[in-house]
Amino acid sequence: MSSNRIDKCFEELKANNKKALITFVTAGDPDMETTEKIVLEMFDKGADIIELGVPFSDPIAEGPTIQRASLRSLKGGTTLDKIFGLVKSLREKTDKPLLLMMYINTIFKYGTERFFENCKAVSIDGVIVPDMPFEERDEIEDTADKYGIYNINLVAPTSKERIKMIAEKSKGFVYVVSSLGVTGTRKEITTDFDTLLAPFKEGDYCPYCIGFGISSPEQAGRISKYSDGVIVGSAIVNIIADKGRESPTAVGEFVNGLKNAMNA
Repeated sequence: MSSNRIDKCFEELKANNKKALITFVTAGDPDMETTEKIVLEMFDKGADIIELGVPFSDPIAEGPTIQRASLRSLKGGTTLDKIFGLVKSLREKTDKPLLLMMYINTIFKYGTERFFENCKAVSIDGVIVPDMPFEERDEIEDTADKYGIYNINLVAPTSKERIKMIAEKSKGFVYVVSSLGVTGTRKEITTDFDTLLAPFKEGDYCPYCIGFGISSPEQAGRISKYSDGVIVGSAIVNIIADKGRESPTAVGEFVNGLKNAMNA
């Protein structure tokens, strides 16, 4: 049995025949204190794993929603050290899995060794680096492994024949990008998941979760049937953009609706 919280989380969910709800929030939007309240509220209302977005001045994989959140956070003075401080504070209140979602440059600038050492110190469980090609993962993977931090791999509808290879080398879970393009809420997700996800069913790989564009309880319920979990980001960031410091309750209600739809 792995000591990583991500593995434990999926093992418990599987034992109870449940799917994972993974939610995303940009750290420091609108401020660190509110981010902490939102994270605790999301866990309380049914999120199983939370991704903390590390703001970046040029987030290429993100749509306008998360780009704007990034800029708001940076304007407020968010730094990686402050995010480590936030996680340290969260760890006094929750033992659920926390991930950092960030761009590779932020890790390089901070120093790869120092970055993963600090992740371990505050008990971060994994990182998602959307702009790092799978083939270049060795730039951080050895260091991540050394400190017991999972580097979460992504696959997209274009990955096709590479999916099996990526699945074989993945830890924690595989982030399945539902659609091409940038993050954001989508009215319709038209990907043929049966075909896309077929390689995962061929072996004993780690869980796979679908993200990008899931914006309603109905979509979360439907997509959870195809996968081990769903990932919801922009829809939550939209609520925070709208409600600011008043957003924890509204985010909690939305997360509760997603979880109920997935358990229906």
